[in-house]
Amino acid sequence: MFKLLIELFLFYLLYKFIFEFVIPIFRTTREVKKKMNEFQQNMHKHAESSRTSNTNNEKPHVSKPKSDDYIDFEEIK
Repeated sequence: MFKLLIELFLFYLLYKFIFEFVIPIFRTTREVKKKMNEFQQNMHKHAESSRTSNTNNEKPHVSKPKSDDYIDFEEIK
C-alpha cells in the first residue's frame, strides 16, 4: 500500500514537472525564436530599402574645402 502511494506521488511530481515546467519552456523558446526571426527579417528588409533609396538618391561628391577656409595651425610655446 505504501509503495503504491509513493509511486502515485512520483507520477504526480513527474506530471507537474512536465506540464508546468518543460512544456512552457519549450513553447516560450519556440515563440522567442519565431520573434527573433521576424525581427531579423524586418531588419534585412529595412536595410535593403535604405540601400536602394540611397542608390536612387545619390548625392554628388563633396568638393574639397577652399584653402582660405582654414587657418594654419601655429604652435604656441
